[in-house]
Amino acid sequence: MDETVRPLRIPAQMSVYADKHHIFHLVQSLVSSLVIHRPEDPISYLMELLQRSRVDVPRVMLLGPPAVGKHTVGKRLSAELRAVNVNMESLLQDQSEPSRLSEQDVPAELLVPLVQRRLEQIDCVNRGWVLEGIPQTRWHAVRLQQAGVLPDHVVLLEACDEVLVQRARGRLVDPLTGDVYHETFILPTDDIIAQRLERGRGLSEQQVLAELQRYRCEVTGVKAAYQHVLKSVSGDQPHNDVYQQVLSFVRTHHRSRTPRILLMGPPGSGKSRQAQLLSEKYKMVDVCCGYLLRSIAADGSGLGAEVQPYLDGGRPVPDSLVLQVLEARLSQVDCSCRGWILHGFPWDLHQAKSLQETQFQPNRIFFLEATDEVCQERLSLRATDPVSGQRFHTVTRPAPSSEVQTRLQTRPEDRTETVMQRLKQYRVRSAALQSVYPDAIHIDADQDPHIVFEMLESRLTSK
Repeated sequence: MDETVRPLRIPAQMSVYADKHHIFHLVQSLVSSLVIHRPEDPISYLMELLQRSRVDVPRVMLLGPPAVGKHTVGKRLSAELRAVNVNMESLLQDQSEPSRLSEQDVPAELLVPLVQRRLEQIDCVNRGWVLEGIPQTRWHAVRLQQAGVLPDHVVLLEACDEVLVQRARGRLVDPLTGDVYHETFILPTDDIIAQRLERGRGLSEQQVLAELQRYRCEVTGVKAAYQHVLKSVSGDQPHNDVYQQVLSFVRTHHRSRTPRILLMGPPGSGKSRQAQLLSEKYKMVDVCCGYLLRSIAADGSGLGAEVQPYLDGGRPVPDSLVLQVLEARLSQVDCSCRGWILHGFPWDLHQAKSLQETQFQPNRIFFLEATDEVCQERLSLRATDPVSGQRFHTVTRPAPSSEVQTRLQTRPEDRTETVMQRLKQYRVRSAALQSVYPDAIHIDADQDPHIVFEMLESRLTSK
């Protein structure tokens, strides 16, 4: 390989240390702050930032249409997390002349600096914040990002217009605390509170419909601005269910560890498909051991020359050589910074133990469980396009055109006899593999691939 184009690699020990102590996340945060604020004395600024910054405080945006329940969820969430609840009403109360402004007529050019100043105050810095109902437009979202307001979690509560109009009609308010209730959706359990509730002085039905129309025009742009940290939650369900889903999401850690994912399971359980979906959404590196070996063999390097004879002869590549190839790939900077998903290795107990002895131990291990019948059916109906290298399936992922369909080929390892033999070998070895990874998560893969992905995703981001 030409030394001038050799991929940048990070020493394994450095990568492990950086991962353990969140160095990549910290550097990303510091560089972002420098670019946004451009201080005259960068060193002093960084020292002060390191002294007062905490990476574990909540930074949450709670968005959604009018009457969806943002205020109720936001107040409860702030109390649970001991974070500062920031909404338009509290922002206006902080102004020296609040009577001159209302929630509806705050100029857009004033809203962003108003939010920025509030979130930079010491209580928000130390305790974190739940920003309720802001931003309302993509322009707001972009300007907040430029100002350094970068949430770790964005929750979008959703409900249909009919439900929202009905809720706006039944709004009740506690005059002492300002807490919002609803005559059918959520009522207080305390009779004393229930007796003093007053009909909320909210928007008329026509105003609600106008606000909803404005919201629907803007929500797509807002979602696009926060797509990598956003979760949509249906607000058309019991309040406790809504709140628990929001709380569960907010307690996940997107950046706490660089993901090093190991996908295991029998042939046909969907490892390649799930790795592709994870890579597409989270930008992690998809490391398929079989594809990697073929790629190395084709690149003309010294390591590739050692691998090529085994592939040409249809013989297994020795474990020591496979590990050299894997270590070379996993030490590259994209894997170190973005994380990786490994599948196709290890295949037996010895390989698993050998991987554990390297500096590239996985920190998230999933076993995709599927029956022999399902695996057999999946593999017997799939074929590979020799031109693009893509795999297609007669039922779940048919070829996009008749031209592609006619050139599809069934790989030797997908023939019925070979598949049955590989499944038998996996069943014999699976107990030993599981003994190496006793804390692995087992996922039922006998389902639609997108359902399996949702199950993987929910466990991927949990603590």
